[in-house]
Amino acid sequence: MAKHRRTHARVNLARAALGATVAAGALGFGAAANAGTTAHTTAHAAHQVAHQAAHAAPAARTRDTGSTGSAGAEGSKALKVTAEQVLATARAQVGTSEDANGGGTKFQKWYASSPRAAETIARDGGGSTASYVDAPWCSMFVSWVGEQSGARSQVGWDAYTVAHAKWFQANHRFGSAAKPGAVVFFSWSGSKDLSAINHVGFVVKDNGDGTISTIEGNTGNGKVEQRVRPASQVVGYGYPHYAPTARA
Repeated sequence: MAKHRRTHARVNLARAALGATVAAGALGFGAAANAGTTAHTTAHAAHQVAHQAAHAAPAARTRDTGSTGSAGAEGSKALKVTAEQVLATARAQVGTSEDANGGGTKFQKWYASSPRAAETIARDGGGSTASYVDAPWCSMFVSWVGEQSGARSQVGWDAYTVAHAKWFQANHRFGSAAKPGAVVFFSWSGSKDLSAINHVGFVVKDNGDGTISTIEGNTGNGKVEQRVRPASQVVGYGYPHYAPTARA
């Protein structure tokens, strides 16, 4: 496992240096939330820094959401999907793992073949849409869950965590309260600046003790996992407009 992570780190660092990788967010930081920092975490941190340096100027374009229309148009659609349904879709993927190259998941393959991939390549730079197949994938996981559950218009779709958060912010659906089904954005430094976002997942619940329970893709173990995270590492939350849960 250690050899795999070191290899993965070298591959991702090389991509960041060349500017040929897709900006998919610095994901895979599950281990960094604990005591040690793994090579996997270091690689994705470098990837995030390289992307932010190269693409600071086009931040205003984060309202683009793809072929279905503007962020505002998509964000205004009413949903019949509940937070519980979205979380059930996410939970069903727990245990799904990347391959030895840090890619090859259904989430990456789906995103690479979607019309959104060409749009985010044009926005962020990089090689071809095929680059997403081995790129950091936590935001792609969130996007895939939105697509599969029928909630994409509210969950959004992006491969870059910072742009994904700014989409929620631009639609006035970004805040500081943990709610089930919310999209949670993390910065391991504890920064509250959106540009410092490292990782993204779904909130399962606020545990009421300074932690939240989550479901995330591309953790430090390269899997979809359920985690408990300190709220101090949360930059903020994106709030999809879910349908209300039916009461018995």
